[in-house]
Amino acid sequence: MLEGTHLTLATVWFLLWGVLWAVYFALDGFDLGVGTLLPFMAKTEEEKRIMYNSVGPFWDGNEVWLIAAGGVTFAAFPFAYSIMFSWLYTPLLLLLFGLILRGVSFEFRSKIEDPTWKGIWDKCQFLGSAIPTILLGVAFANIFKGLPFNAEYVNEVGLWALLNPYGLAGGVLFLIIFLSHGSLWLAIRATGDLQKRSEKLADTLWSVEFAAIVIFLIWTYLQTRIFQNYLANPLLLLVLAVPVLALVGQKVFIMASQWWLSWACSALTIIGATLFFVI
Repeated sequence: MLEGTHLTLATVWFLLWGVLWAVYFALDGFDLGVGTLLPFMAKTEEEKRIMYNSVGPFWDGNEVWLIAAGGVTFAAFPFAYSIMFSWLYTPLLLLLFGLILRGVSFEFRSKIEDPTWKGIWDKCQFLGSAIPTILLGVAFANIFKGLPFNAEYVNEVGLWALLNPYGLAGGVLFLIIFLSHGSLWLAIRATGDLQKRSEKLADTLWSVEFAAIVIFLIWTYLQTRIFQNYLANPLLLLVLAVPVLALVGQKVFIMASQWWLSWACSALTIIGATLFFVI
């Protein structure tokens, strides 16, 4: 009875861990995407202010989900936490520095009305958004593939092993998905020419996102054992229907210029895809 209870609690905590990460990706994904798009989309100071203001009220609240996901990992799986965070210490530290840069840029950019000053913080906003996005993708792709340890749980292959083709593909996938998510958010929150460019970009990025997801799923089948779980329990494949239908809905609502609904479908695609891999 105790063993069964322990397994049940472990499963519940693991699913909670997955849900927290999924919600974090969906919520922080759009502002990471907007920050990464900043130097490419904003052509004037007014458009830069629009982009900052579109995510300004939300970005710090979204980080709470990241803290909660890390806290659940520590509280529920301390042994896995110690190994994973030791192995991924350098990329997680870079991730933290990137998020700090991004947070500081929101607060400091408007303190001095000087183009050089603002330009520095615009670069910090871009780097503090793009680098964490890519690192999160690389880290999770390697977790899905499996981190190599010896019998003493020591990493013998070095940090560069993270930069394997599959891990880098995960970083590229996260970048594309978050850029798409961010462009949809700008289509909702922006005005004028910036809004029109965001709408056009969202439509273009959907095709890129679709192709990237298909390629990554095929690569996942070849590189990991994730699909073995689904072949052993075919009913679980229904989970895949959630992100697939949401991705299709995203395109349908883009064509109908229903940007809130398209953004919601994008969020559901991210949540469904994350839970698919976690399960």
